[in-house]
This record gives sequence, C-alpha cells and structure tokens, in this order.
Amino acid sequence: MDLKLRNKVAVITGPAKGMGAAVTLAFADEGCALVLAGRDTAAIEPVAQAARAKGVPAIVVRCDLTDPEQTDALARAALAQFGRIDILVNVAGGSGPIGKTGWETTTEEFNDIVELNMTGCFNTMRAVMPAMIEQGGGKVVNVGGTFGMRGRAGRMAYSASKWGLRGITKSFALEAGPHNINVNCVAPGMVDGPRFREKVCANMATKLGISLEEAMQRHAEDYALKRVTLDEDVANACLFLASDASRQITGVDLPVDGGWAML
Repeated sequence: MDLKLRNKVAVITGPAKGMGAAVTLAFADEGCALVLAGRDTAAIEPVAQAARAKGVPAIVVRCDLTDPEQTDALARAALAQFGRIDILVNVAGGSGPIGKTGWETTTEEFNDIVELNMTGCFNTMRAVMPAMIEQGGGKVVNVGGTFGMRGRAGRMAYSASKWGLRGITKSFALEAGPHNINVNCVAPGMVDGPRFREKVCANMATKLGISLEEAMQRHAEDYALKRVTLDEDVANACLFLASDASRQITGVDLPVDGGWAML
C-alpha cells in the first residue's frame, strides 16, 4: 500500500524487537527515512540493517527516553541527519508487575512503569514538537494499550501508565492541532510474542493450573474476533495514523484488539 510516506522522516522508539521491529520495518517498506532510538543500540542495529536493505536510510541513536537531555539530543540528531522530523512513533514501553494487586505493588514498581510509559513519551513529544511546528506539521503516534481503556485486575501499574498516556495524547492533540500536527494513540490488546507468552500467559497458566496453550486460547476467547493481535496489526494502525489518510483524525484511541475494549 502506498500511503505517500516515501522520504518522510520517522523517529521510532523501542525498535529492537517484536512490535517495535515490526513497526520499523513497516515504515521502511513505505520508504521512510528512519531514526531508531533506544538504550541498547546493539540490539537495534540488526533492525536498522534490515531497514537499510529495503533501500531506506536508517540511523541508530542511543537514548534513555526517561532523560529529557537525551531525548532533546535525539531530536537534534534527527535534524542534523535529515533536516526535519515528520513522524514520531512511541513504541517503547514496559509491562510492569503482572498478577499483583494494587496493594502488593511497590512504589518503586509503580514509579518505574509510569516513568517509562508516560514520561518517556512526554519527553520525546516535547523534544520533536518545535521542529514539527517550525516545518508546518507532523504526526505523532503513541502506542498505548487497551488496559488504558478498561481497568485490569493484576495490572494496576501498567493500566495507570496507559490511562495517563491517553491524557497526554489528548492534551497534546489540542495544543498541537493549530500547528497541523496530529497526535493519536494506538491501543493494542494482547499481542502475540515473547512477553505475552512468557509473562502474561505463563502467569495465567500457573494461577489456574492450565497449559500455556490453554491460557493463550482463553485470552483469544475474550475477543470478538477470537484471535490475538499480531505485531503487524499494530504496525498497520501506526502507518495509517502517520499518513495523510488520517489527516482529519487526532486525539483518538484506536484499539487494535480484535474487539475487546470497545465492545
């Protein structure tokens, strides 16, 4: 699909594996120049090489998203290399404690996931906004989660961080709209991959005394479409919200969950 993203400059956080890698390569397929950011540059480099093999330029920038000085440096690196920033996709995030009640969650666990999932996105958005405003527009896509749309027992800290990200997204959308900048949130449901299988499903399997496969099927049964989301589903939603096909959409939460959060 040609979404007219060729030669657009996209900054993508958390691109090293899973959903982040799928998002990165989807933007490479559309011809975007890429600025790939994260703490572990060695893990990101193979994804950058795969993107370059598709014929697009890609640079890797070491960045701790919770440090505003480093996110400011990330924006400067993108501008120095490519002269503009058209798209920011915030994929980086964590899951926080799984299976703990709110009163079992430690203050450190709560603060850590809020800082990564909320403050990290705030820092990158704050860093790229001046360039987007100066150039007359841009697109921001934050990857949230459906537990930020419906509460979830045993995931209080994660849920809180994703509810907070929705508020950040909506406020930025109102403030950046007059500058022709769209700010939206993609909310994946359970996404198949190591984190889902080894943490979420494993926790359910242990708690209920069932197999890993049975735990996966129980999650799928929660959804209208009876299947778990794939990385590619999330990548396609990000592409849509980063393109002018969604030019009149801002401040939305787009669930990519097979029909759970909204039904």
